[in-house]
Amino acid sequence: MSSPPPAGNIFEENPYENHLSLSPVEAEVLWEYAKLAQNVKLVTLKTRKLMDEPDQMLVSRLRSLETKMGLVMVLFKASVWNVINEQPVDAMNASETSGDTTIRR
Repeated sequence: MSSPPPAGNIFEENPYENHLSLSPVEAEVLWEYAKLAQNVKLVTLKTRKLMDEPDQMLVSRLRSLETKMGLVMVLFKASVWNVINEQPVDAMNASETSGDTTIRR
């Protein structure tokens, strides 16, 4: 196995380029694997950072949305209650004389 790449920037310089026991194709393949491994490490670090620290802007926007949804729910319930209360009493009594056997309280 070859030695690990140096701590320098893996994206700019191929650390395997002048290795005596590697062909140029093998050096290129190892470099691509090293760059891929570095990208995976960067994605892992960013994912951990996002998991550890919630996005404050997103949290505040979600709280605002939660408040608005609660208000919409209250207004919807009030509207339904208002529609039910506006129905004339005669419409409810008419269903009793039409043969409807539903028990009403």
